Amino acid sequence: MNTIVQNAWLGWVAPFANWLPSVDRRDLRADLIAGLTGAIVVLPQGVAFAAIAGMPPQYGLYAGMIPAIIAALFGSSRHLVSGPTTAASVVLFSVLSAYAEPGSIDYVTLALTMTFMVGLMELALGLARMGALVNFISHSVVVGFTAGAALLIAGKQLQYFFGVEMERGGHMHDIVWQFLHQLDVVNPYVTAVAMVTLFSGILVKRLAPRLPYMIVAMVAGSLVAAWLNHWLGSDATGIVTVGALPASLPPLSAPALTLDNIKNLAPSALAVTLFALTEAVSIGRSLAARGGYRIDGNQEFIGQGLSNLAGAFFSGYVATGSFNRSGVNFQAGARTPLAAVFAGALLMLIVVLVAPLAAWLPKAAMAGVLFLVAWGLIDFHEIRHILTTSRRETVVLAVTFFGALFLELEFAIFAGVLLSLVLYLERTSRPKIVQRTPDPLAHKRALSSDPALPQCPQVKLLRIDGSLFFGSVNHVQDTFERMRSLYPEQKHLALVAEGINFVDLQGAQAIAGEARRRKAAGGNLYLINVKDSVWDSMDCFGCLDAVDARNVFQSKSAAIHAIFQKLDKTVCAGCDRRVFMECAGVNRSSKAMSVEAIPVKVVAVAAQ
Repeated sequence: MNTIVQNAWLGWVAPFANWLPSVDRRDLRADLIAGLTGAIVVLPQGVAFAAIAGMPPQYGLYAGMIPAIIAALFGSSRHLVSGPTTAASVVLFSVLSAYAEPGSIDYVTLALTMTFMVGLMELALGLARMGALVNFISHSVVVGFTAGAALLIAGKQLQYFFGVEMERGGHMHDIVWQFLHQLDVVNPYVTAVAMVTLFSGILVKRLAPRLPYMIVAMVAGSLVAAWLNHWLGSDATGIVTVGALPASLPPLSAPALTLDNIKNLAPSALAVTLFALTEAVSIGRSLAARGGYRIDGNQEFIGQGLSNLAGAFFSGYVATGSFNRSGVNFQAGARTPLAAVFAGALLMLIVVLVAPLAAWLPKAAMAGVLFLVAWGLIDFHEIRHILTTSRRETVVLAVTFFGALFLELEFAIFAGVLLSLVLYLERTSRPKIVQRTPDPLAHKRALSSDPALPQCPQVKLLRIDGSLFFGSVNHVQDTFERMRSLYPEQKHLALVAEGINFVDLQGAQAIAGEARRRKAAGGNLYLINVKDSVWDSMDCFGCLDAVDARNVFQSKSAAIHAIFQKLDKTVCAGCDRRVFMECAGVNRSSKAMSVEAIPVKVVAVAAQ
């Protein structure tokens, strides 16, 4: 028993201890190849994402080093690769650009502070076992936010794509309005470089999908820019380059945890935390399903939290699971989290070797690549699917999408999540209540909702599909009251409860109150097919004292047979509906009397 506890504790504190000892030579080779592929892929992405975030280019690469290694060692996914992402980058820029100039020392300090706060929140949620929290962020919120962020990314790159001067920050309509006023000063040389980058990336992606299209596109744009500068001179072309990156490992850094910074960044940090965790866990689950294993959401929270805490002290900014790099890692044949560890370590080596080459990289080429990134983020297929299948999800999608364009990005996330919860509560607050009656053509005691079938004049049968809790009690009580007013002669009420999964105190009180009203009117209330958990809840809340445990049945046959014994037989004698099988024994004599009363001519015709 002690060994089991020790293993569980070790798997929680150091999850890599569960898989690292079992790595063999074949795993090592496959992970090394996948890691090298991932390190090459992150080069252009890291620089591009840093540009989106308003950070110096090298910080996008730093965010893919130590954070990726920590997330792989302390997470639970075999294929998830963490690092800078588009969504985290665009939210970071949207928030921090209001407090400091992008790229400045103060801006970088705020980014490190935000990263630390996000990591702390993620770690706290993981330690509190709140892994199910991401389930409250619907898929429509993610799709809508990502599409809105993609357009915002493209909008913010217009100034670099066309070589015009524009004010930083602003919402989508402000960006478009500023750009329209700059059309007369568009730089044709800068635009040419951006267009060559964009179209070369599109062609490579379509014609040679195995090649790293971002790297090819950047090289193409850089060559065109170098040729134009050589032919006309950099003063004439106005083509600006990124500049040489420092060929060094990520330097040590520290967040500035002042009271003002914490107060200003706390709401945004919470929004980034929720979205980053949703992104990481969603990617991890999808890859785990394809790989035939399961992930631990709580452990992923811990891994992501530790990775961002480490990133705050190793010059990284907010990192989370990357769909592109995780997909590449999976397709490259990664077998264990060691592949992500290799990717982070090899990236450090590559940066030292290739960092000086960034001096030849034009900002226009970066803008062209980011146009490609933005287009790839819009999931047109899923948007079309949501628009054609669900009005509720369409509303959530639209609110999040337009919120990302015209509001602050963190508020767009909160608005989408809040609306999703409101629509969910609205739906669960109105459980489906349908009228049921025995179907004479069906097997045994099968019940049907066909309104054409005859109803018993003394018993109302209802089926409730949904939980009875404080939010749905009012709807259920309104239905009970409407049934009593419309069908006062049906003094007995039988509830088919197999669709009820949960009952709280108010729900139990609603059932008990209806039982008392039915008894006062000379009838009764019955429960059929009650689940054990619901039975225990109602018993705990004292509901069964009012209903009477003898009126709770675990089969329809037993319930209908017992209910029939309590009906007014004088009413049954005058009824010819034959709703229940037991009705045949009561009204057979009345049937015979009705046959004698049929006119002779009709009987003769029937006999023929």
